[in-house]
Amino acid sequence: MTETSFHPVPRRATRIRRITEVLRELAMRPRAAFGLVVITVMVLAAIFAPWIMPHDPFAQNFDGLTITGAPLPPGGAYPLGTDLLGRDLASRLILGTRTSLIIGVLANGIAIILGAGIGITAGFFGGWIGAILMRFTDLMMAFPALLLAIVLAAIFQPSLLIVALVIAMVNWVQMARVIYTETRSLAEREFIQVQRAMGAGPLRILWHHLLPHLLSSILVFGTLGISTTVLLEATLSFLGVGVQPPTPSWGNIIFENQTYFTTAPWLVFLPGLAIVLLALAFNLVGDALRDILDPTLKGRH
Repeated sequence: MTETSFHPVPRRATRIRRITEVLRELAMRPRAAFGLVVITVMVLAAIFAPWIMPHDPFAQNFDGLTITGAPLPPGGAYPLGTDLLGRDLASRLILGTRTSLIIGVLANGIAIILGAGIGITAGFFGGWIGAILMRFTDLMMAFPALLLAIVLAAIFQPSLLIVALVIAMVNWVQMARVIYTETRSLAEREFIQVQRAMGAGPLRILWHHLLPHLLSSILVFGTLGISTTVLLEATLSFLGVGVQPPTPSWGNIIFENQTYFTTAPWLVFLPGLAIVLLALAFNLVGDALRDILDPTLKGRH
């Protein structure tokens, strides 16, 4: 009689295989694949910006304006034309991609950590702790997000970090509310009650049993949240309380060149198109991730 030996698959290998499966499913969905391509192109452009920019994005070129002082149209030495100061628009858009992605990822990351932390704490412990945290969340949700962001940005000196923190401060509340609801539901499930009866501590239950069930929601919400963050950053920059010139941002590029909307529409259309494309790409990927990771939605498409 021979003994059968079992070799459990390492948890890390299981996670890698699951990530590969999710990426394969995303690639099989045309809209999600389009979103992944757009995100990949923009991330590569942000990383390799110093090497692919055709000109110095801050240089006011003497040959970058017409004889009458108007911006140059696309073509020639300036593929996408120049702005009102004779700076190369393509170079500024490429560098603006880095600005938007840095703020989008940083602000959304802070919002996820803050919102998920508050939601999990309030949902798991409940009682007066949960009541205080959720009432504070409701209070923050009562303020219009854009108005609150404008006030906070106007109080502090705008910079990349300050803008990211301001956006995070107004975007965490939705995450907190969603995670709170899911945590409350999970905390009442039998497997959590069994762990408590077996003497498992709160940290062990949170880390090993609750968080794995919440990761899919956090991932989906985080992906969708980047598009909201990018749009809010562009809005703040357009209103003059976001990223300050001469640092290029898609929002302040539109703000600087809005007076040329009728005579040089590419100065407004191209950065606006970049904002729409990036926000759309993250929304498409986020929607596909929600369909893939949520078992209740499988088979509907």
